[in-house]
Amino acid sequence: MNNLRLKALLGAGCFSLALIGTAIGPAHAGGLERGGYDIDLLFDPAPFASDVGATYVMPQRDLKNAVDTSGGGLTGKSSARNTEGYWVPYVGFKASLGHDVDCLVDYSQPWGASSNPGIWNGSYSNINTQIKSNNYAGTCSYKMDVGKGQLRFIGGVFYQEVYGFKESYASPALGTTLGRVDLDSSGWGWRAGIAYEIPDIALRASLVYNSQVKLDNIAGTLNIGGSIADIYAPTESMPDSLELKLQSGIAPGWLAFGSIKWVNWSVLQSVPICSQATKPLGCTTVSPYPIRLTSLDLMYRDGWTVTAGIGHQFNEQWSGAAQISWDRGTSHGYGDQTDTWTFGGGVAYTPRPNIELRLAGAVGVLTSGHSGVLVDGNGYPAGTDVSYDFGNDLVTAISGGLKIKF
Repeated sequence: MNNLRLKALLGAGCFSLALIGTAIGPAHAGGLERGGYDIDLLFDPAPFASDVGATYVMPQRDLKNAVDTSGGGLTGKSSARNTEGYWVPYVGFKASLGHDVDCLVDYSQPWGASSNPGIWNGSYSNINTQIKSNNYAGTCSYKMDVGKGQLRFIGGVFYQEVYGFKESYASPALGTTLGRVDLDSSGWGWRAGIAYEIPDIALRASLVYNSQVKLDNIAGTLNIGGSIADIYAPTESMPDSLELKLQSGIAPGWLAFGSIKWVNWSVLQSVPICSQATKPLGCTTVSPYPIRLTSLDLMYRDGWTVTAGIGHQFNEQWSGAAQISWDRGTSHGYGDQTDTWTFGGGVAYTPRPNIELRLAGAVGVLTSGHSGVLVDGNGYPAGTDVSYDFGNDLVTAISGGLKIKF
């Protein structure tokens, strides 16, 4: 059993485990990240390869000791389950265009949030928030022989849709009148990177940058007690990211891998939401907010993810991998996205040389903390509606996939 064979068997399986570690979503340190960006199929040595997979994530973030600080006088539930399970799909197709050029087209859902605490002491802050995304990407690489291996230059573009809604009590002045904001937007991004591979020892090092996605068409509706108004938000951007990935054979049948990823979540602070009727006057969260109707308060700091793992080929059909990952929390005084530690493992089964089946699982710890008032650089205070605590909570995930080569 040689390392080239191990690379072919484990290349996608190992990094689908990395996907689990970085896709646990709104309950951990990843901001709005779910599937993120994944172009590992581009490196498959087969002339043509297709990959389809899905991850189901089950975070269990429980809020407790919730106190209504909005002035609305809520004295009901002081605890709530803030999260719910969700799916993260992926579909990709890779083709070699001659000896030196490979191209990948793929669909993914990089961003999302699913927070549904229901009616509780924080109902003026949030009752139900759902954010979803669609990402359609095309990525190509050009490779050349350098030394014992090959150097790749990587580039691509992607089109992204981001949409969702938030429900909460509209205002203490309106009692328990329900308010709902629906918004959608879209934008374009690009990626560029470089990679070096030595196939004989299953070595690959890649560095890929994904640009910000400028959302300059954010619009929707605001419904307060049945009264509907057209709304918009100023231009915002989904974050750019930079990721370094490494893998190498370390002994016959053994592969080590790891990654370091930075995501610029600090670009998302408080997103003001204003009426289309007052658009000429502008839209801001800066005091005294004369135009702002409401806002989506995120108040993130940058995210970091570090992953390390090892894979082993047991025989010509079975291989496995295990990994550990750490995410630095994007919340820092407001919100519940503290540091997360995740442990994952999985197997890849290859009944035929051109078919690979993968199954993986992960378990993690969402670390404890407190959420209260946090003031941004413009002096805007988020978190004035509720304060709460949360302990160390559990998150689990399962992942499956199928790759066909021809």
